[in-house]
Amino acid sequence: MKHFLLLLALTGLAHAQIKTQNEPTNAAEAAAKKAAEDKAVDEKYQAWKATLPPDEQAWETVLEQNLGNGFYLPLHKKDKVAGRSNAWDFVKDDPKLPRVLLIGDSISRGYTLDVRKVMAGKANVHRAPENCGPTANGVKKIDIWLGDGKWDVIHFNFGIHDRKTPAADYEQRLETLIARMQKTGAKLIFATTTPVPPDTKDGPELVSQIAEKNEIALRVMKKHGIVIDDLHAFLTPQLTGIANPQDVHFNAKGYELMGQQVAKSIEAVLQK
Repeated sequence: MKHFLLLLALTGLAHAQIKTQNEPTNAAEAAAKKAAEDKAVDEKYQAWKATLPPDEQAWETVLEQNLGNGFYLPLHKKDKVAGRSNAWDFVKDDPKLPRVLLIGDSISRGYTLDVRKVMAGKANVHRAPENCGPTANGVKKIDIWLGDGKWDVIHFNFGIHDRKTPAADYEQRLETLIARMQKTGAKLIFATTTPVPPDTKDGPELVSQIAEKNEIALRVMKKHGIVIDDLHAFLTPQLTGIANPQDVHFNAKGYELMGQQVAKSIEAVLQK
């Protein structure tokens, strides 16, 4: 029995030593460990990127310049190293199919793959090379997002990131963005900003802010004859079970539903 207890004690000590060796003990060590992991992923990513055709390498460079080092770019690199698909996959156009561009924030990112799935064989579905954020960022980056290709349909949204933007500024920036996108000759579709659960951590103020921005946007879109994809009205009756608790984001089922609805809106425009 004594030998058994001694063995258990030694085993526990060994596990504790291994844990101590593998886990950081303070913030500096944690940061250093993360930096080393990020460096290893980046090296693998760059090696993978070097194997790509020139047009795909060029797309990855655009992503590196626009996704941002804090969150989305590291995620993208990890996906590519692991062989996973994501919203920013390079899209090899089928010249027989129309070209569609999705512009929007993390909600739009969430439904991009579902839109592509529904529209496979019907359209080449691209998305802007970042979380597009507020209208202020849109005015600054719209030329990068549009690139130099021809677009048949542009499906876009600006709203949640503009919740604290003064109404007059929001309206004026929408006007600027619409004017620029119309120059492409594409048919435009505006998606209303999606609803949030009543227990959102941002409080009831966010609900009223979203309502205000949707009201402004709908007025502007009606003025210009732009098609509306009313995701807010579509999702509101079925929000329970698809919205993340206390959050503006959605679960997989929510994004699947949005992907189907967005694809339906795009198809309707293309058929005209």
